[in-house]
Amino acid sequence: MTDPLISAGVTFSKFLNISASFAVVGTLLAMAFLLLDTEGKLSTSGEKLRSLLQISAIFWIIGNIGTIIFTLANILGQSFTAALDPTAMRSFLTQVTLGQYFLFQTVISITVLLSAKKIQRINTTISLLALSIIGIITPVFQSHAASSGSHSLAIGSLVVHVVGLALWVGGIFALIFIDSKDRVIAVPRFSVLALWSAIAVVISGSANAWARLDSVSAWQTTYALVLIAKIVLTIVLLGMGYLHRRNLSKSAAINWVAMARLIMVEAFIMVSALVLGAWLSSNEAPARNSAESTPPPPTLSRILFSYEPDALMIGLLVLAVALYIKGVIVLTKRGDKWPVGRTISFALGISAIDFATSGGLGLYANFAFSYHMAAHMFLGMIAPIGIVLGAPITLALRTLPQGRTSTERGVRGSLISALHSRVGRFYTNPLIALAIFDGSLFALYFTSLFGGMMQSHVGHFFMNFHFIMAGTLFFYVVVGIDPNPRKIPHLVKIVILFAAMSIHAFFSVALMSTTTLIDQGYFASLKTPWLFDLLADQNKGGAIGWAMGEIPILLALVATFIQWMRDDSREVKRIDKNTARMAAMGQPDELAQYNQYLSQLAKNDKDVR
Repeated sequence: MTDPLISAGVTFSKFLNISASFAVVGTLLAMAFLLLDTEGKLSTSGEKLRSLLQISAIFWIIGNIGTIIFTLANILGQSFTAALDPTAMRSFLTQVTLGQYFLFQTVISITVLLSAKKIQRINTTISLLALSIIGIITPVFQSHAASSGSHSLAIGSLVVHVVGLALWVGGIFALIFIDSKDRVIAVPRFSVLALWSAIAVVISGSANAWARLDSVSAWQTTYALVLIAKIVLTIVLLGMGYLHRRNLSKSAAINWVAMARLIMVEAFIMVSALVLGAWLSSNEAPARNSAESTPPPPTLSRILFSYEPDALMIGLLVLAVALYIKGVIVLTKRGDKWPVGRTISFALGISAIDFATSGGLGLYANFAFSYHMAAHMFLGMIAPIGIVLGAPITLALRTLPQGRTSTERGVRGSLISALHSRVGRFYTNPLIALAIFDGSLFALYFTSLFGGMMQSHVGHFFMNFHFIMAGTLFFYVVVGIDPNPRKIPHLVKIVILFAAMSIHAFFSVALMSTTTLIDQGYFASLKTPWLFDLLADQNKGGAIGWAMGEIPILLALVATFIQWMRDDSREVKRIDKNTARMAAMGQPDELAQYNQYLSQLAKNDKDVR
């Protein structure tokens, strides 16, 4: 039986961990987006939050350490002091996955503390914010939800839930500590973010509750009662958020004193909800009646119409689609037009990702290497072309909010700065893009990485995410219509595409020729009844990779030739227009000027003689 003091310690340390991490996220959010900046650097208001960031990071470190100690004591079923044994602690942090995730989170919290005094620029603050969010969600992949039915749904929805809460709760926390004059500027922008976060929290929370509590008896447990109490508090918070937006939408002057009081009450309710959330994360949900099983043998209809939602990937796709649609709406209201073909292209790219991760192809990719390779080709070759031709960066640059003052860089300015930064120029180098695109194939499939990443949900997710990003980067460089910090000649693009085709063909032939399994025993451990020869299936995967990989590159070659011809046509038209303009003004055209230049050279040469 678990010691009540240890259970209480686990709950309290997790509450401190969650609260402090949300405070870190909220402080960085305010410094990066809510407060004004000065030409991309932290303003005086942002500088004032350094102390708050340091204090929050310290409490996050303390919460992490407490979580590690009490969790280990709970696992060992022994006292608090037993968990302090160096051997047991070292084994937990280096050999147990949950301990490794806690250690990673602790390292990030220490990084935030050490960086708090040094950060000066907004882009650095944004990077630190992204790193903090990664640190918060990492242990989620090894939480109680990982053992629930509908594994991908439970884990993915919980990650989305935590990120939404971090931005929502953290933002409220930051609004309490900033000056009243800064609050006037920050609240309107945070109100928009809070609405999106609240929607994500409600939808992901509902999906997670369904994944964990799938029977009447499960809803009668203590776990369910605490979950219901958290739902009630969330509804209250949504109501208060509605009051915020209603007050901000009034044309009359806003009562900021009353708004500050409302924010304080909202923060108190959020703390109560966090306490309940800490208890839920420390206790296991009732067991589900059903568990995931091997799907039936694949058929065309099952591949096309089966669906096993990967909530985390779906959350990212929904966010991308929502932002894209928002951008198109903003342009339409402004009277500008956005090409329908770009929207269709982007939608097809998103659909391909969903099919390869949550659709039938994504489902069977978990059980057979050949289907995994087909999904890889969709994610790394087909979907990126659709996304790149959808021109999301151009849409963002035309619709993102600019600075609220003449000296503020704003979100749009930050994106432009990132594109033209050293990092942006490094990754848009065609050789670097090619190395990531094709070189990562050998690094993944011909080392132990593939088998290790397939063993865990986080590994599988980041592998899919890498395929998408690597493919998007490559095709953005060679056929992208978005602004590129580098001017790459079309001939270089064609050479890069031929190189990519050759390297990919070599990889596929090498995979087809393998005589040993490369998955470290992953597919064999599944004991899939309709998969009889793992090595033959692996060789088949190489053939699929070759066939599906060459076609998109050939299409990219055709697109590059078309772009080259169009650029030449535009250059000819420019020269013709310039010639006509010079003729109208009585000036010699470019050819006449060149002939005069040659005549002058000949005359000079004759004079020298």
